[in-house]
Amino acid sequence: MKEKKLEILLWSIAFPGFGQILNGQVLKGLAFILLEVIINLNSSFNMAIIHSFTGNINEAIEVTNYQWLMFYPCVYMFAVWDAYRHADGECGPYIFVPFAFSAYTVTVGLIYSPVFKVGGMLIGPVWLPILFLLPGILIGLYLRKIFIRPSKSSMS
Repeated sequence: MKEKKLEILLWSIAFPGFGQILNGQVLKGLAFILLEVIINLNSSFNMAIIHSFTGNINEAIEVTNYQWLMFYPCVYMFAVWDAYRHADGECGPYIFVPFAFSAYTVTVGLIYSPVFKVGGMLIGPVWLPILFLLPGILIGLYLRKIFIRPSKSSMS
């Protein structure tokens, strides 16, 4: 991965919209930042993060507005993918698949976060979606590999 592409990817992961600004797409970047702030404020996500980091998972669940927070994974992963796609260098075919599938699995993790326990412990609306990210990436990469594999009929 080129250094510039990695830089843009990491800034976009840090805050949706930053990658677009680095790509010179200032208006689009500001739109993603505004959208992220609106979702964040309406879902009380920062309070959920604070409660989660301090181990108060029940409080994190109580303060979270899930109707708003359910927008977050898709907007976040779309912003990361968009910044990565427009960064320097070529993107291979179906590069969107791991990003899109991760958005799906993180959303599923968010849906089940008030009731799903890991090792008998409730981990809430911050940690469970993060745990669901890795399987999303791995499954997405696997599906991408299947999609770009040349079919046997085209090889003959």
